[in-house]
Amino acid sequence: MANLYDTKEFNQKYYYGGSLGAIYSPEKTTFRLWAPTASKVTLQIFREGLGGDKLDTIEMTPSENGTWLHVMKGDQNGIYYTYCVTVDGKTNEVVDPYAKAVGANGLRGMVIDLKSTDPEGFRETPRPAFGDGRPTDAVVYETHVRDFSNHFSSKSNFPGKFLAFTETGKTLKDGTKTGVDHLKELGITHVQLLPSYDYYTVDETKLDRPQFNWGYDPLNYNAPEGSYSTDAYDGAVRVNEYKQMVQALHKNGIRVIMDVVYNHTMFGEESYLNLTVPHYYHRTREDGTFYDGSACCNETASDRPMCRKYIVDSVVHWASEYMLDGFRFDLMGIHDIVTMNEIREELNKIDPTIIVYGEGWTGGECGIPDELRALKCNAKQFPGVGAFSVDIRDGIKGHVFELKEKGFVSGAKNFEETVKFGLVGCIDFPGIDMSKVNYSKKGWALNPSQAVNYVEAHDNLTIWDKLATSNPEDDEATRIRMDKLAAGIVFTAQGISFIQFGQDFLRTKYNEELGGFDENSFRSPDKVNNIDWNRKSEYIDVFNYYKGLIAFRRAHKSLRLADASQVCDNLKFLCCPAPNMVSFTVAASEEGDDRDLLVIYNANREAVDYELPDGEWEIFVNGEKAGTEALLTASGKIQMAGISMIAAVRK
Repeated sequence: MANLYDTKEFNQKYYYGGSLGAIYSPEKTTFRLWAPTASKVTLQIFREGLGGDKLDTIEMTPSENGTWLHVMKGDQNGIYYTYCVTVDGKTNEVVDPYAKAVGANGLRGMVIDLKSTDPEGFRETPRPAFGDGRPTDAVVYETHVRDFSNHFSSKSNFPGKFLAFTETGKTLKDGTKTGVDHLKELGITHVQLLPSYDYYTVDETKLDRPQFNWGYDPLNYNAPEGSYSTDAYDGAVRVNEYKQMVQALHKNGIRVIMDVVYNHTMFGEESYLNLTVPHYYHRTREDGTFYDGSACCNETASDRPMCRKYIVDSVVHWASEYMLDGFRFDLMGIHDIVTMNEIREELNKIDPTIIVYGEGWTGGECGIPDELRALKCNAKQFPGVGAFSVDIRDGIKGHVFELKEKGFVSGAKNFEETVKFGLVGCIDFPGIDMSKVNYSKKGWALNPSQAVNYVEAHDNLTIWDKLATSNPEDDEATRIRMDKLAAGIVFTAQGISFIQFGQDFLRTKYNEELGGFDENSFRSPDKVNNIDWNRKSEYIDVFNYYKGLIAFRRAHKSLRLADASQVCDNLKFLCCPAPNMVSFTVAASEEGDDRDLLVIYNANREAVDYELPDGEWEIFVNGEKAGTEALLTASGKIQMAGISMIAAVRK
């Protein structure tokens, strides 16, 4: 069957370019399902999303290009439905892959009047401005919906829910801001939500029991997750509350990015997609077994036209219906380049400032050749789509999987060229010795806007836990200096800046059951994943440093250059007086600032004398403070403290 699906004849006969799903109007609802190998499809109608009696069973009619059709007259808003699809004599009940709303646990689709779910003024609430609207102007803050507000210290009236993002005015006893006010205070431009579509592993009928999952187990791609709503049984509630969350963040000047996981399904054989059209939506070997580039037992076949259409349609649905501002693709390297380019093209029609980036790698053997895939090394073939820079991540803190290995900030030697490569946004840049760069041996980004710079995400150890593991002999004050220097590198690098929720106050994931730090907390208890906002108060100095770095970055266009030619023309690395140091200037230019910038990193434990370039320099960032107010003016020789940085502007 897999070979048949890849033939020209099959694709010409069965490609359907129109709308699929339950297409609602007050006068009628048109049900259309693509199931070209089915011999029979019936539509089942229910009043409830879970349980209750079946109201009707209707045999659908074969229609164009392998679709099945039924039109129900009248206003069907709020009814639930499933399809029974018969293939090779076997009948499977499935949820419509295009369902825009679902009942509890995603077991039935819902016909929904999406307009009725819009909060008042939703369509009129604009996407917030950020800089010039380029990817390099973005400062992304990754969070999990539940983590954000579930701890009692958040004082949220909606702990763990979408609606927690609609609350303001929450503080600790000492006045320290939490919740959305924290986001505004920090100065980030985008919140990236871990998967918030309908996923499998949290039982929405048992929310009184402790349950946690990151959500990388997709069930229904086009409907929000019910456990994050106040009523998982009513499909319209989760839609409305998701929109309330987006609207509230937009009103507070923050854009919203959705973490999407189109690279695999929760189940292989039993996934709704596979039960509808067996073995079409997944890549399989000749013996029928699933390829597993996701390391989750299957991988989707984005290179097949109707699978590509499904992914593109889904992304467009979230961008247009929910007014989302970006998409982070999990294991993007499983998808083919054509699909990612088509996604970018369709999003440009909605709003070209919508950001797209992802993981430019896979979790295992993939079913299509490397040259066809959206891998980091192929990024120049999908401009307008970014990839995470593992080069700068591991250069700064050490190998992500070698927990005790050190990086530039934590005392390892010979990472200067790797740091430089990350600083220019991983483009081809003259003067960097690529033989000394940790992973890449040539520039992989067409422009710095493709490089997502980070040292910490939901995966693996937080940088604070990594430093505790790699540098157990160092005291807390020393490790805080390392953390600040790591953040300083990220926020003064060309590209997109990215941090994890709580990184700005030294987030830790200690797991008592493991007896150590949790590097993969995807289903660990709330006690591990929750954010204790009291930690912000405890480490307010660190928070203020991150806040100052973000403010400094956002104030200086020279740190956010969009094109490789601008970086090559204006950024110049300087000679340093000692190893384990990196320094550079960015010249004043039309694309950047009207004054030269100077940045210096000293990863040595000892202070180092540094001869500043000619002239006077206003220092805005040092090892202790950061911001947009000058700390001092210096010229000639200065002494740089150990494990610190300087960011300065020519006076």
